[in-house]
Amino acid sequence: MKNIIEKYNVPGPRYTSYPTVPFWKSPVLNVSDWLKTISHNSSVFQTNGMSLYIHLPYCESLCTFCGCHKRITKNHAVEEPYIDAVIKEWELYKKEFNFTPDIKELHFGGGTPTFFAPDELIRLVKAIFNSNSIDPEHAELSFEAHPNNTSQEHLEKLHTFGFRRLSLGIQDYSPTVQQAINRIQPFEEVKKVHELAKNTGYKSISHDLVFGLPKQKMEDIIDTVTKTLELRPDRIALYSYAHVPWIKGNGQRGYDESDLPQDSEKRALYEKAKAMLEAEGYIEIGMDHFALEHDDLAIAFKNKNLHRNFMGYTTQNTNFLLGLGMSAISDSWFGFAQNEKKTEEYMKIVNKGIIPIFRGHILSEIDLEIRRYILDLMCHFETEFNTESKNIKLHSDIKNRLKEMVKDELVIINGNKVSITEKGIPFVRNCCMAFDQDLADSLERKNMFSKTI
Repeated sequence: MKNIIEKYNVPGPRYTSYPTVPFWKSPVLNVSDWLKTISHNSSVFQTNGMSLYIHLPYCESLCTFCGCHKRITKNHAVEEPYIDAVIKEWELYKKEFNFTPDIKELHFGGGTPTFFAPDELIRLVKAIFNSNSIDPEHAELSFEAHPNNTSQEHLEKLHTFGFRRLSLGIQDYSPTVQQAINRIQPFEEVKKVHELAKNTGYKSISHDLVFGLPKQKMEDIIDTVTKTLELRPDRIALYSYAHVPWIKGNGQRGYDESDLPQDSEKRALYEKAKAMLEAEGYIEIGMDHFALEHDDLAIAFKNKNLHRNFMGYTTQNTNFLLGLGMSAISDSWFGFAQNEKKTEEYMKIVNKGIIPIFRGHILSEIDLEIRRYILDLMCHFETEFNTESKNIKLHSDIKNRLKEMVKDELVIINGNKVSITEKGIPFVRNCCMAFDQDLADSLERKNMFSKTI
């Protein structure tokens, strides 16, 4: 396995979208062109509803492993004007919709959503839904939570409104690793918040762990997973640390690169964690995710209803994800659009009454076809070529690019069907890369993506 890992551990996308962001064709996307992609599919959105992602960028301190768009401050006076801007952006979109928005899913991400006072978060969701509460059977509401600043008031007020899911950012419990990534949070603090959430009535609690962190050893991952199993969260995300300091600047330079576990050493951390989780009844779902059998994510995976978008894996296949807030990305299936990434500039644009997108991509016919194949692979570990496609040569090119993976018993090709084997699941990103026409045409990928393993 060691040689296989070294062979395939190359820079590659995580495929939350196709085309991936570095290959978007519109460095400056016209707002009217973006809005046309929404109206183009409005009848479907009216029937299936929409997903809503809200980016809340503020954090009180910088975690040096983080690759998110964030703003570091201890000044909580920033909360009100930022929430005002997000509400105004939502109102700008509602004026443009030629359908009544039916929100099936809302997620607060960041940054640190629980940086914001509970009442500010409630003010935001009330403005979005124009309601004092939401029936959780109609809409799935969730938020990311930092254990160190998530209060009982956060949990209770959001639960009363209709939130039933939260994700706790853990990463690793080793004091040495926590010091390296500037994320100090003892297990006792996580346990307190987890149990508070459970007692409040949250039906799905997720813990986010990361493998491949600086100074992380096998004994650290064993200890972290052991403690996690003690709390038995419904879902666990076990992410690979993405080391991209050329993109994220000095934030990921708080340690020497020699401190990072490499190749087979890094993969061994994942395999150990996976074995421990599966021994306790967790099911591996898609890439880097696990869930207990009763959880909606596990049920969707078994029923082949799993979907993936910029929020990650989801049970809601709405095909329209609207992102609000600085840096948030929207997806209308036919197009992508990203908001302005500087907080003050984002707010300034919105307050002028302008939808604040600064780049995006309108998908071509071939983009849409490849997108479907990659989505199938990421969610179900298999896909089937469309026999009615006009791009038959593309299919033969993809099969040629998969030859090495077939030879290494990572992939099986049976006629028009491509399946990833059990052995090949750790290499799902590599399989998707064979379908990626943009990547095939590119001469440079080294400084675009983190490594795949």
